[in-house]
Amino acid sequence: MPDPEPLIPKHGGYRRLKSFQLAQLCYDVTVRFCDRYIPPRSRTHDQMVQAARSGVQNIAEGSQASGTSKKTELKLTNVARASLEELRLDYEDFLRQRTLPLWQRDDPRKQTLIARRCTTADQVAEWLREQHDNPSIESTESIRSMKSTYPELAANAALILLGVACTLLDRQLATLATAFTEEGGFTERLYRLRTQRRKQQ
Repeated sequence: MPDPEPLIPKHGGYRRLKSFQLAQLCYDVTVRFCDRYIPPRSRTHDQMVQAARSGVQNIAEGSQASGTSKKTELKLTNVARASLEELRLDYEDFLRQRTLPLWQRDDPRKQTLIARRCTTADQVAEWLREQHDNPSIESTESIRSMKSTYPELAANAALILLGVACTLLDRQLATLATAFTEEGGFTERLYRLRTQRRKQQ
């Protein structure tokens, strides 16, 4: 006989989510970026840091709330996704307002950073140093001909990481939406359990 369906299923475990891990890395990278390149008293500084923090915190809160509310998990995960999108726009604005290049989708440096699988801001900083000191690493002729500045490298690196994080969250949201549609949430589970209990009695 199969085990009875628990009223409150296993939940939390957000630290194992790739989306959480990458959002946390984006947060750490953003704090360093803002401390270095954005005036500390500017509103942009606070907004970028808060948007990055919101991405992390809402993934965690949604995961923890999922035990009794899949709807809340879906909502908060979507808030996290929206916060990271806001942060992407801030980085793009930074580049545009300083006439720094926004790397194209096929820029080979994107793949080198993704392939590095950085887990800490220090590892991202090491990649930045490598690209700055030796721009010819796995780059095209057009990239070799120019030496990128640290602000350009840092902003584009953050955008690459954010792009991956947003893709992961899009997939996570699609999975959550499907599960919610097919299985329902806490109310539906409570109804099923009550129905089963009545039948047993």
